Amino acid sequence: MAAGRIPLVLLACGSFNPITNQHMRLFELARDHMHSTGNYQVVKGIVSPVSDGYGKQGLVSAEHRNAMAKLALQTSDWIKVDEWESDQPDWTETVITMRHHHGCILKQYQQSTGPSPQLKLLCGADFLEGFRVPGLWQPEDLEELAGAYGLVCVSRGGLQPERAAHESDTLWRHRRNVFLVREWVRNEASATEVRRALRRGLSAKYLLPDAVVDYIGRHALYTDASESKNQGTLLRPLAKQYPPGGTGGSLG
Repeated sequence: MAAGRIPLVLLACGSFNPITNQHMRLFELARDHMHSTGNYQVVKGIVSPVSDGYGKQGLVSAEHRNAMAKLALQTSDWIKVDEWESDQPDWTETVITMRHHHGCILKQYQQSTGPSPQLKLLCGADFLEGFRVPGLWQPEDLEELAGAYGLVCVSRGGLQPERAAHESDTLWRHRRNVFLVREWVRNEASATEVRRALRRGLSAKYLLPDAVVDYIGRHALYTDASESKNQGTLLRPLAKQYPPGGTGGSLG
């Protein structure tokens, strides 16, 4: 590692339903950007698929999502899939997943003579848009996420992270710990559009790694039936915030 640089681990949480080439590009773009600051050396990337308890429409089982992610990343020498979050019986807040991995990093490096790596959340611009959804994020969680860890956010399609970062007082307060990365070679392929193509019998080649396309075909994933799973179900973060019979009011 270059002298004087801070070792850094990038953690991406999400559905990965399925993992796409764009998901993997986020890691490469983020690593290049953090290296270009002259302050960091990325030593590891972690893909952390969400638990089945998240309740998102069309979410196939974690078993399949983990398997596809591992196939997609088999050629990477620095990005790995971690199943801790997906193994949880219920949806886990992102900040809890961050605490878990931060603890693992401290334990791994406790005998090291060098500095322990920092941990930052890697996300796309659509992730920051979620901060605007009432009830989706607890203020104290966002404070810990931005203040104690930090974010590396990559522009995605027509979404630019600058606006969301500017409109959040918490992100503004911790702006030196929030890194905004511009993707100049735009790739607007999303997992939602990939699933739509697959259930219509259309090709997803070059949107997904070939090994993932083959896996989907072998297991007959992403059909009309699978897309209806969890239909009408409130996302688990919102269900926790506004339980049945509660007084949370309208989600607007």
